[in-house]
Amino acid sequence: MDRVTDRFLRKHATKKVGMPPGSIIYVGDGVPAPTTVSMIDYTESEVKERTGITLEECIPLRDSPSITWLNFSGLADVDTIRRLGEAFGLHPLVMEDILHMGQRPKLEVYDDYIYLVGKMIYRGSNGEEVSYEQLSVVLGKNYVLTFQEREGDVFQPIRERIRNNKGRLRRSGADYLVYSMLDSVVDNYFPALERVGDLIEVIQEELSDDPDQDVLSDIYRLKREVLFLRKSIWPIREVVAAMMRQDIEMVSPSTNTYLRDVYDHSIQVMDVVETYTDMLSELTDVYMSTVSNRMNEIMKTLTIIATIFIPLTFIVGLYGMNFRYMPELDNELAYPAVLLAMTGLSVLMLFYFRRKGWL
Repeated sequence: MDRVTDRFLRKHATKKVGMPPGSIIYVGDGVPAPTTVSMIDYTESEVKERTGITLEECIPLRDSPSITWLNFSGLADVDTIRRLGEAFGLHPLVMEDILHMGQRPKLEVYDDYIYLVGKMIYRGSNGEEVSYEQLSVVLGKNYVLTFQEREGDVFQPIRERIRNNKGRLRRSGADYLVYSMLDSVVDNYFPALERVGDLIEVIQEELSDDPDQDVLSDIYRLKREVLFLRKSIWPIREVVAAMMRQDIEMVSPSTNTYLRDVYDHSIQVMDVVETYTDMLSELTDVYMSTVSNRMNEIMKTLTIIATIFIPLTFIVGLYGMNFRYMPELDNELAYPAVLLAMTGLSVLMLFYFRRKGWL
């Protein structure tokens, strides 16, 4: 468990202390976003789409022969989500997990539905910041329920394909819709990793110039981010692999073929994550070596200066003694002779150090 997850769990664990299993309360960081419900109901020949529908309008869609996708953005309305779960026959522990934002990506199979949870990662509107949020998906016979922390997701291309009847979506079942969601989630890991790669290149350039303490801070910040990505992405492989099991009736063999492609993409993502992890460790070593080399250069320079001044200090100390009978003191040329000797000695030492390659 990484430190970020550990802090999150310790911070919010007190909300559930003493409460029975299946307690349906929101456990997250900050105030939950307002709940809005959108619906896309489609067959091969037609599409119905609405936003802001009520719970009473959602319930009949469970047994509709068409494919229904109900998306809940924001988890503030806990009562509505609870009532929806009861209407669709969701287990109380599933409802508890939907409202708990610290879930590890996983898949659970029940009698008439599948519940899976994962981390949705995507770039923000400015293209720089990366957004993270938990995504819960319930796959039924003819319906899909999705629960997001807030507005905004990576599913807009899927909506467009449904509206425009492109690809297999309108001709396939609800399992293919869930596959499309997983594929979109995994594919959007790549832009987030691309941003990390760009930042690593910037750090490499800074290391080649004149690295300071800020560079080390950037490296550690990226390390934490890559660690979070790793812990979010790694279990996705398990989720996809579990969906490909032959004993899950709600996933058709034709959809399994496409899930294998998502599995391959998840492996590619993990390879990139592992590469970046190694690169950041190497950058840390490079920074430490650069700082150490710089310190060695400083110490070498100071040592050379101190070494030159050792004989000069001896000469000055010798003639600084207050003995009365020192014949050199009465010589008019003694002072310039000593200065000349000291200068010559310094030059000879510098010449010797350069011949040795110490300068």
